[in-house]
Amino acid sequence: MSDADRCYAAAIRILGHRFNSVAELRLKLRAKKFEREIIDETINRLSSEKWLDDERFAGAFVRTRQNKKIGPRRISRELAAAGVDRETARNVIAEHADEERELSDLTALCEKRKRLLIRRHGLQYLETAEGRKKLAGYLLNHGYDAALIQRVIKEIPVVDD
Repeated sequence: MSDADRCYAAAIRILGHRFNSVAELRLKLRAKKFEREIIDETINRLSSEKWLDDERFAGAFVRTRQNKKIGPRRISRELAAAGVDRETARNVIAEHADEERELSDLTALCEKRKRLLIRRHGLQYLETAEGRKKLAGYLLNHGYDAALIQRVIKEIPVVDD
């Protein structure tokens, strides 16, 4: 079996576990000590055979992360880390954008985090500026838009300090 065949077989095994971006697959094959030319040849072959497609990878990635209530900004960062170019990431995220779903996911995530903060710090904690900042920071880290977060958080009653 030639190096090209071994590289191709390794790539198919990797892709059998989950979708990978071209950049991720390239890194994994480099870690297996295949030469750059053989990797390029394998990636071209996989792309022509439709085994490897960054747009399809990004679409599956976005759907999976949205189901876990991750916001579009964080998904965009994660796609960039996976080696998907910005334009492809932007297009795929826009294609899967649903403002109603985003708001309902944010509200559900906010409610879940509120319950945890109340359990840890007491009911009045969310009525303080510190509690609201902590909640907002958590939601920002999950990749949601600050204006949308403010809209959801302003529903929580505030106690004057």
